[in-house]
Formats: sequence, C-alpha cells, structure tokens
Amino acid sequence: MKTESEIKEMVKQKYSEIALQDKTTNQSSCCGAGSCSTEVYNIMSDDYTEMNGYNPDADLGLGCGLPTQFAAIKKGDVVIDLGSGAGNDCFIARAETGESGKVIGIDFTDAMINKARENAEKLNFNNVEFRQGDIEHMPVSANTADVIVSNCVLNLVPNKNNVFAEIYRVLKPGGHFSISDVVLQGNLPDQLRNTAEMYAGCVSGAVQKDTYMELIKINGFSNIKIQKEKAIIIPDDILANYLSAAELEAFKSGETGIFSISVYAEKPKEPAACTPGGGCC
Repeated sequence: MKTESEIKEMVKQKYSEIALQDKTTNQSSCCGAGSCSTEVYNIMSDDYTEMNGYNPDADLGLGCGLPTQFAAIKKGDVVIDLGSGAGNDCFIARAETGESGKVIGIDFTDAMINKARENAEKLNFNNVEFRQGDIEHMPVSANTADVIVSNCVLNLVPNKNNVFAEIYRVLKPGGHFSISDVVLQGNLPDQLRNTAEMYAGCVSGAVQKDTYMELIKINGFSNIKIQKEKAIIIPDDILANYLSAAELEAFKSGETGIFSISVYAEKPKEPAACTPGGGCC
C-alpha cells in the first residue's frame, strides 16, 4: 500500500502532465488521466461556458461540478479555490466578488500554478493570485476567507480530515464553503482503487459518502447540506481494463455507485464550547 507522500507525488506528476494537455484530451479521458476510453468520458457534464467570468484558456475540462454556481459569493468577498488548476473557478469567482474582493488559488503542482498565472496576466487581473501549496497545510493565515470553493480535488488527497480542519482554520467565523467532489456508495473493486491512472482520474481516491459527510461534521461545521448530486457512469471499455467479465457484470448489477456531490457548510460565527481537536468532544 502506498504511503500518503507516495500518493501525493503520484498525483503531482499526473497533474503536471495534465497541465500540458488540451481540454479535448482531458474531456475524452479519465478526468485528464490519459486517453483511456473510446467513448467520450467527461466526468463533468456540467457546462461552465455560460457563467460570468468563464475563460476557455483556464478550462482544462477537469472537475465534477459547478461549486462556484452554488457558493453565494458576494461583492468584496475573499475567496479561496483549493486545487485551482489553470484558474477556471478563480476567474468565475472573481466575476462574483468584483474588483473590491480577492481570489486566491492554491495548487500542488508548479505547472498548474504557472499556467494559471499566465492566464491571470492575460486578463490583467490584479486581485487574483495563485499560491503553490498543499491544501493539508494551506499557505494562508487563519480567518482569511469568506468563501472556499473546490472542484473535484479533495478526493485526490489522502488525508481528507486534515483538509477539512484547514478549511475550518482558514475560513472567517460565519464563512462557508461549497465543494464539488466524488464519493462512493458501496465498495469500489480493489482493481479500480489501486490503479494510479484511475486515482488521478477522480475515482479511486474517493471515500464513502457517509464518511465524507461525517468528516465535515466532526470538524465543527454547521448547516451542512448537499446542493447537488449526480451519478457518474464509467464506460464499459474503461471498466474492462480492470475487471473481468464476471466482475464487470457484478459491479454493474450491484448497489455500488460513484457520485458527484456539491456540498455546502458554514463555520459558526461563534466558536463552539467544545472545539474540534480540543480533547473534550
């Protein structure tokens, strides 16, 4: 079994490659993991193109939802995008927060940061910045953000509890997040979970939906709700690379499912009497 550092390095290498691919290649692949299907497999069927602030140069065709659509961003807000890629969600958030606000994108890979910065410079945006960093240890001070968004990124992180703890730290009291991510119902076959290509392809790093929602709760968030949910269908020719004919039939006929969810939650305005990690909960 790979260690957390090995998984992170694998993801970093994969997404460095993805940063150099075009949108068409990414859309006909496993979330950018390579041309692995003869069918067009775009895990994100949601369409960004009609949203204010959309910039095609920043859209790599990755993601699994439209978190900025649900994020209730207001003029003047400070917004942080976790796993900001080429800057797509950052530029849409900037259209909402306006010139009086600020948008910070955080990404693990230098290639993505460089691409996002080039896009921001082309747009002449002075209030959008991109920082290289690990979202388990964000390069951001506590109580900074009004809103945090993320699109199909937390599933790639080995220790998701650390990320939610960091989100809580970085949000201002009364701030909130809207995150789109991939979760599971039932047990994904080991052949899929243990394959690097599928891991960078948004599926094998996912956890059970109930576990995901519980991580949000135990880290102190309130008013937790699912804003959108949809099933993700993996084409048979992808599944056939990892499963035998009998396993494929059992997988498709069982109750196991892969879903994209967009989740909203708030950091309470007043600290709880017993705070997460304080030893009294």
